[in-house]
Amino acid sequence: MTAPLTIGLLLYPDLTQLDLTGPFEVFARMPDTRVLLVARTLDPVRSDRGLALAPTTSFADCPALDVICVPGGPGQIALMEDPETLDFLRAKAQGARYITAVCTGSLVLGAAGLLQGYRAACHWLSREQLTLLGADPVPDRVVVDRNRITGGGVTAGIDFALSLAAELFGADTAKEIQLQMEYDPAPPFQSGSPRTAEAAIVARVHEATAARQSERLAATQRAASALDGHPILQTQHR
Repeated sequence: MTAPLTIGLLLYPDLTQLDLTGPFEVFARMPDTRVLLVARTLDPVRSDRGLALAPTTSFADCPALDVICVPGGPGQIALMEDPETLDFLRAKAQGARYITAVCTGSLVLGAAGLLQGYRAACHWLSREQLTLLGADPVPDRVVVDRNRITGGGVTAGIDFALSLAAELFGADTAKEIQLQMEYDPAPPFQSGSPRTAEAAIVARVHEATAARQSERLAATQRAASALDGHPILQTQHR
C-alpha cells in the first residue's frame, strides 16, 4: 500500500489563522493525504486574532514531510530569528517534495535560506523584503518556481493550495475541491490589492501598519545578515 502524502503546516503564536486554515481546508480534501499542524510543543497556539489552534505533532515527533508550508502573520517576525524553527525547516526541507509558504511565511523560508535564487510571492506590504533574503519577489497571487510554491497575502492561500493540489493530483482533482468549497470569489469591493484600491485607502493601510512593517523590515535585515555567515542547507533545485 502506498503511504499517504504528508503535509506539515507550521503552527506558531500570532500567526494569521486564514494563512493556515485556508490551505488546510484544501489539503484536507485531497486524496490519500495526511495534514499535520506542527508546533514546537503540543500546547494550544493562539492566532493573532485570538483563535486557538491545536497542534497535532511537535517538532521532535514530526515525521518526514512531503510538503512543508509556512503561513504568515505578526508572529513571523520572531520566527525569523528563532534558531529552533529555522533549523527544523532546513531539516525537513531536505526530504520534502515541495517547500511552500503563504503571505509573510515566505520571509521565514527566506530567513532559513530556502528561497535563495527562487522567485516567490509574499503579502504586498512586505514583498520587496524578499530581495534581502536572496529571493526574487513577484507580484502574483501564486508563484511556482521548481519545487518552491508561494502565495501572496492571506486569502491567496486558497489559490496557492489549489495550485499545489493540481501539481500533486492533477487539475481535475483541484477543480473538484474548488467546487466542493464553492470557492467562487465575488468580493463586494475592488480593494483587495494596492493596484485596485483607492489611493487614500492604500495610504491609510500603510499608516496603520507602519510600526509593524518597520519591525518586520528590521528582522528581515538581521536575518539577511545572519545568512551571510551561515552554512546554508544546499537544497536541490528541481
